Amino acid sequence: MKRLSVRTYHALFVAPALVLSIAIVLLPALLTFGAAFSNWDGVSAPSFAGLNNFSSLFADPVFWTAIANNSLWTVIFLTIPMGIALLAASLLMQRQRASAAFQAIFLLPYVLSPVANAMIWQNIILSPVSGLLGFVSKNVLPLQSPLTQPETALYAVAAVDIWHFWGYLTVVFFAAMRQTPEEQLEAALLENASGWQVFRFVTLPNILPTLGLMLVLVTIFSFLTFDYIYLITQGGPARATEMLSTYAYKFAFTSFQVGKAAAVALVMCFFGLIASVVYVRISRASLEL
Repeated sequence: MKRLSVRTYHALFVAPALVLSIAIVLLPALLTFGAAFSNWDGVSAPSFAGLNNFSSLFADPVFWTAIANNSLWTVIFLTIPMGIALLAASLLMQRQRASAAFQAIFLLPYVLSPVANAMIWQNIILSPVSGLLGFVSKNVLPLQSPLTQPETALYAVAAVDIWHFWGYLTVVFFAAMRQTPEEQLEAALLENASGWQVFRFVTLPNILPTLGLMLVLVTIFSFLTFDYIYLITQGGPARATEMLSTYAYKFAFTSFQVGKAAAVALVMCFFGLIASVVYVRISRASLEL
C-alpha cells in the first residue's frame, strides 16, 4: 500500500476545518453579498435589483442616523471602557496576590447573559417605578429615566454595555502587562521613575500589540452591537439608539426586505474592513521601526 506524503497528511487534517469554515463563513457571506443586490422577502424567488437597495439606503435619513449613532458608540467604547480597563489592570499589577479574585469579580458582568444584564439595569437600577432610580425620584430628587429621553438614551445603554465589557478588557490588559520583562520594571524603579513614568515608558510599549488589537476589535464590535440596544430600547426612543444592526434586523424580520438588510450588513462589513486594514498597516509600520 502506497504511503501518503506529508503534504497529503497535512491537507487531510486541514480539510475538515476548511470545509466547516466554507460552510459557516464563506457561503453565508456570498449569499449575503448576492442578496444585497436583489429584491427578496426571504420566501419567494429573489429578483435582481442592481444598486437599488443601496440607493434606497443612502436616501433614508434613518440610515445616516444609525451611522451617526454607531460612530458615537465607537468613540465612547474606544475611550471610556479602554481607559477604565487600563487603569484597573495597572492597579491589579500592584496587587498581584489578590489579582485572581479581582479578575473573577471583574468578569462576572461579562459572563452573565445580556438578557440578565439588561433586566438588572432596566428593572433594578433604571426603572422609574421599581428601581433605584424610582427610589431616588420619590425620596431625594425627581428624575426621569434616561432610557426614555432621546438625548440620553444612547448614553444610558452604553453605560450598561460598558459595565458588561470593561472587566473583559481589564483581564486582557492585565495578562499583557504581566508579560512585561521584569528587568525593565526593576531598571525603572532604580531610576526612581514614578508610576506614570513606568506605565508610559515601560508598560505601554510592551502592551501596544495587545492594545492595538483591542482597539480594532472594539471598533468592529461597536459597529456590530445589537444585543443591549435591542433588549433595552429596540432602537428608540425616536430612533435615538438606532444602530446599523437594529436597522438591518427590522428590514429582515419586520418589513421582510431581506435585500435591504443584506445591504446594511455589507455596510457594516465595510467599516470592520477599514478598521482591520488600519490595524494591519500600523502593525507593519511598527515592525519596520
